[in-house]
Amino acid sequence: MVVGEISQQRNLIIIGGGPGGYSAAIRGAQLGLSVTLIEQAEMGGVCLNKGCIPSKIFTHAAAKKADTAHLNELGIEFDDNTFNYRKLLDYKDKAINGLRAGVESLCKNNKIELIRGKATFLGTDKIGVENGHQFDIFKFDQAIIATGSTPILPPTINEKGKRILLSHEIFELEKKPEHLVVLGQDYIALEVASSFAALGAKVSILLEDKSSFAFDESIHKEMLRLFKRSKLNVYKEAQLLSSNETESEISITFKNDKNVEETIQGSHLFIAGLRKPNVDSLGIGRIGLAQTNEGFIHVDAYMRTSIPSIFAIGDVTEGPLLAIKAIKQGKAAVEAIAGHKPEVDITFMPVVAHTIPPAVSVGLTEQNALDFGLKVRVSQYPLGGNGYASITAKKDGFIKVISDPATEIISGIHMMGEGAIEMSGSFVQLLEMAAKEEDVKFPLYAHPGLGEGLLEAVEGLIGQAIHAPPAKKKDLSII
Repeated sequence: MVVGEISQQRNLIIIGGGPGGYSAAIRGAQLGLSVTLIEQAEMGGVCLNKGCIPSKIFTHAAAKKADTAHLNELGIEFDDNTFNYRKLLDYKDKAINGLRAGVESLCKNNKIELIRGKATFLGTDKIGVENGHQFDIFKFDQAIIATGSTPILPPTINEKGKRILLSHEIFELEKKPEHLVVLGQDYIALEVASSFAALGAKVSILLEDKSSFAFDESIHKEMLRLFKRSKLNVYKEAQLLSSNETESEISITFKNDKNVEETIQGSHLFIAGLRKPNVDSLGIGRIGLAQTNEGFIHVDAYMRTSIPSIFAIGDVTEGPLLAIKAIKQGKAAVEAIAGHKPEVDITFMPVVAHTIPPAVSVGLTEQNALDFGLKVRVSQYPLGGNGYASITAKKDGFIKVISDPATEIISGIHMMGEGAIEMSGSFVQLLEMAAKEEDVKFPLYAHPGLGEGLLEAVEGLIGQAIHAPPAKKKDLSII
């Protein structure tokens, strides 16, 4: 190893080129900061290369395949409705390469210095970067840790074989699994189960404790109904006990919702699982950076750590492990470094799953509100009553709105159905502005359009929905 004799001075160093890291780097450049980005693997991080983007390519393909029956109804006929898994993998690689090249180009155009290698803190203002036999030392004014997280096995599994797949491995399979067993009920598990089933694999899903389900209970019920209709084997309240892998299959033993032990065989087991922050190799322990017992880094409202010159964003910090959080925190961190006073509030961060159809929860669920002792008014509008949903054969799902009967302020919006992902931004905006029911009812909506479903859901709060059966009087009562 060749060690640089003289440390090189840098203004802002960002460790990690994932969504949070490269967004922070670009925002820093926009604010006039001199930015150095250190990445030891591929630009875009796990999200672009092995996580968020590959998963959405698979869910996109699955949704298109699920559309073929309706396309035949429209006269767009398919003589042979086959699925070529190899072509999907090729498309995935092409899309990822294109997006990665785009990120690299953006960094270059913003004059961001990119250094390849593994970074380690040597002090509170000094970083060493190892790349092969080369080792360079950099002194910095400010640094941002954006190294993400890694999935880990649950404690009930001691050994990982080739048939156990974590979130960064499932989309690397060279062949479609014959029988995929999915453990978990976070958005990744739900997307994997939904997409692989639509692509023709046999799928069994072991749903864990319902109390940890991130969506509203109404979405949980609808998802179960649609899973069963799609012939997924659903096991509720499943508690994984062990797994036993052979050359040809894997056996999974668990306790079911009746506390009875069951064993099923599959070709692969996918575990959404736990995640740990990627901080072990950073050397932050030796410089006294404050962490939780789980290893996450403590940060303040400006993403500053216990060491004033060092910031942290994304999965290495406490809270939801989502790219949208990392991106928001990354921008806020560099804005704080540049002397601004940014604000990060994830109260209304949407929970999203690209299932078939997709699901979104924003704000309070009905159960949340009841647990807080709040009185609520609830309306759930089925998309089967929406004209455009009927035209496009996307009638599964609903839009559910929760409001405060005293103030008429909307406190939660939940949707499962076509268009949920795109409409989620509007849901967030409504809650952020403390919108009242009238704020939704007053504007004009394109007709026919899925957006009318939101209007009808809000009108349904007081029995005014046009394309829904008249509500019984007790249905309009306040909970």
